[in-house]
Amino acid sequence: MTKKNVFITTAIDYTNDVIHIGQAYEKILADCVARYYRFKLGDTGNGEKVYFLTGTDEHGTTNEKAARARNLEPLAHVNEISAKDKEQIDSLNISYNRFIRTTDEDHHKIVTEFLKKALETGDVYKSKYVGYYCEGCESHKTLSELNENKQCPLHLTRQIQELEEDNYFFKWSKYVDFLRDLIKNSPEFILPAGKQNEMLAFLEKGLNDIPISRPYTKVPWGIPVPGDEEQVVYVWYDALTNYYTAGIQNGFWNEDTKIIHFVGKDIVRFHTLLWPAMLKNVNYHLPDTVYVHGFINLNGEKISKSRGNVIRPLELVEQFGADAVRYYFLKHGPITEDVSVSLEHLKEVYNSDLANGLGNTVARIAKLAEISEFEFPPHTTNQEEELGETFEVFSRFNDFRVDLVLQKIWEKLAELDKHINENEPWKISDKQKLHEVLDYEINQIRNAAKWVEPFIPGTALKIQKQFAESNIKTSEVLFPRL
Repeated sequence: MTKKNVFITTAIDYTNDVIHIGQAYEKILADCVARYYRFKLGDTGNGEKVYFLTGTDEHGTTNEKAARARNLEPLAHVNEISAKDKEQIDSLNISYNRFIRTTDEDHHKIVTEFLKKALETGDVYKSKYVGYYCEGCESHKTLSELNENKQCPLHLTRQIQELEEDNYFFKWSKYVDFLRDLIKNSPEFILPAGKQNEMLAFLEKGLNDIPISRPYTKVPWGIPVPGDEEQVVYVWYDALTNYYTAGIQNGFWNEDTKIIHFVGKDIVRFHTLLWPAMLKNVNYHLPDTVYVHGFINLNGEKISKSRGNVIRPLELVEQFGADAVRYYFLKHGPITEDVSVSLEHLKEVYNSDLANGLGNTVARIAKLAEISEFEFPPHTTNQEEELGETFEVFSRFNDFRVDLVLQKIWEKLAELDKHINENEPWKISDKQKLHEVLDYEINQIRNAAKWVEPFIPGTALKIQKQFAESNIKTSEVLFPRL
């Protein structure tokens, strides 16, 4: 069934520190897809048919400890980091409709209502938890999930906690069959397909009931459990509900909306096994797709403070510009495995694809048009044909292969460059012939400006403005060589 609206989300980031470029990659990918759907559905960007959500995850022990280390109250700390995260994301021209914070008043209210309803179902009960906890993941762990040294494989520098405490539990074990059927019967629920098999294999081992609260005496920074002020809502139960908070209040959590979550591979289990079970428990609508991506590594190494290789998005934007950074990471595609990037490679791609590629082609055609002194009004007769070509170029957006969409666009640009070189308009003396050649080339640039908009929106707007009038003039260099 074709759905008339689209709701796109990213994972929300812990406010223990400012986000780095690896975390920002997910926002760039989701933004590109959101811009495509706005074009497809005729949305102006104000959330009529497409709603795009990102934000910050501000409760729990990780954030509280980060605040304490800075001698700040938790709220003062998360206010500061959330504002800095927003600044980093804004520098990349991310077109979110809402930047949600889990400390927002409306989210607090929705989480409370959500858990109240869950308590009424009987699938949430109070008991004692005895086991392991990783503060890095903010996650309860079984012994089988730890290495031989009883360490979390994702957080080797952090000591695993051994807990014995009263918690509220969610009957996760009850939902094994439901989750298995969901994954098997909904081939688009988990993408790429390899992650489906991974989650099905995890389900084969069964699910343990999971704590969804922590004692207030240990974790005071959070949302109180309704009816029990001595317990605080578990940070993941709180965080996952952010999607519902924004979606339900803006009319984007229903059967008419395609709901797409973009998440990293480290949190796939929460989004594909816990979140749908939480929703099923209270009989709320389920998301359509969880798209899982790998990690961005820098020079072959994991990005981390301990390695001293953290790069913030704003640093790259100041050096290369937002569109160049966006292009570079989107060219890598929706990475299913980890991928390594480097500043040297970014510079190479900038010069080859943007300065010598798109930028040079636009400059050549604008110069030829200006010298010719002809008028080139935008085409109005072949709009249906051009729209068909656009959707043919955009076809791989359907499975989120943004890299292949870019590849197709750059193939079109290469064909255009070849057309210029073969026809040599600077040598054509016949005015009618010259006008025909330039008119075709200018129209192709106008089309390309539409095609690149989801990827490099700032540059797309510059090209569209430059080629909007009948009298085309040269303009500033789009991508000066580095």
